[in-house]
Amino acid sequence: MAIRAARADEADEIAALYLRARNSAFPAIPRSVHPDGDASRWVAEQLMPDLWVAIEGGSIVAMMALASGWLEQLYVDPVAQGQGVGGALVEVAKDEQPAGLELWCFEANERARRFYEWHNFALVERTDGSRNEERTPDVRYQWTP
Repeated sequence: MAIRAARADEADEIAALYLRARNSAFPAIPRSVHPDGDASRWVAEQLMPDLWVAIEGGSIVAMMALASGWLEQLYVDPVAQGQGVGGALVEVAKDEQPAGLELWCFEANERARRFYEWHNFALVERTDGSRNEERTPDVRYQWTP
């Protein structure tokens, strides 16, 4: 597996992976309030250039978006979950943001919450979801080196 910065010409492939991963996690992750057809534009316009991908067998199997101090997005293709891909991306995130990281996760997404806790993120806040687009309760995690 290789991890590298995403390229602009990969926006469609990354968007397709994002949709597969998010939709396979329903109902732990609620449906997006945005049409699926907007995903490629969102990847290209909102996530680039702070986007990383994991490549295996010539295909993108995971994506991660970083911002200053934040792990904004982390999605692994359902067929690649449980194989260490997400953990490898988290290690890249920690290397890229050595002062610490924060992230939001839907409260109902127990699998993701266990994953982040395994990687030493601590729960620091719970909300009723009134501040996110999906209006779904969420939790904020923090990793401090």
